[in-house]
Amino acid sequence: MSAPRVIVALDFPDATSALGFAARVAPTQCRLKIGLELFTAAGPAMVSNLVTRGFDVFLDLKYHDIPTTVARACVQAAHLGVWMLNVHALGGLKMMQAAREAIEGVTRRPLLIGVTLLTSLGDDDLADIGLARGTALHVERLAGLAHTAGLDGVVCSPLEAAIVRRRFGRDFTLVTPGVRPAGTTADDQSRTRTPAEAVAEGADYLVIGRPITRAADPMAALEAINREIQVH
Repeated sequence: MSAPRVIVALDFPDATSALGFAARVAPTQCRLKIGLELFTAAGPAMVSNLVTRGFDVFLDLKYHDIPTTVARACVQAAHLGVWMLNVHALGGLKMMQAAREAIEGVTRRPLLIGVTLLTSLGDDDLADIGLARGTALHVERLAGLAHTAGLDGVVCSPLEAAIVRRRFGRDFTLVTPGVRPAGTTADDQSRTRTPAEAVAEGADYLVIGRPITRAADPMAALEAINREIQVH
């Protein structure tokens, strides 16, 4: 079986709920993402628990601070054994370079990914904060900054995946949230595609939460998505 491309977002409020879900899936079926809510509730112990169970863990904390602070945080995350972690590209070139340099000496170096723009943001939202000219332009610019900093790839919506893939090639890892199976609601995502569409556009990994974790049959939902993207 090929390595799983679906990263299930464990958007649960407590350790019990998250571990309950993890107990029902296998590391061969999916990777798991720990975000702000669960990390705040359950802390580093949750990461260690899932790593011990054999899961590849994406620690999605979007570090965005002065370079030294972010670099030290990344080292601590790497020591937890995470498979992937991220920093926010809006933190700038020096911050991303410091993060990358800091984890180079870690025994099990995780993938370091730059967040471009949140998939909840549309063009109107960007205009509100003074970023005109549209999401695609800013995603491409921030992806270029992450590439220059030596990061392994970026988080971007499926709508920008093809643009980023064409510019930076196959070795630049693309992680796409904002993926919604056909017939499911967009929730608070603005820039979405189906799993098959996201993979066709160049995504390496798909971050999917509620369409799986809140489905009537979560395991069936996960299996259906895996089948859908197998042909790509």
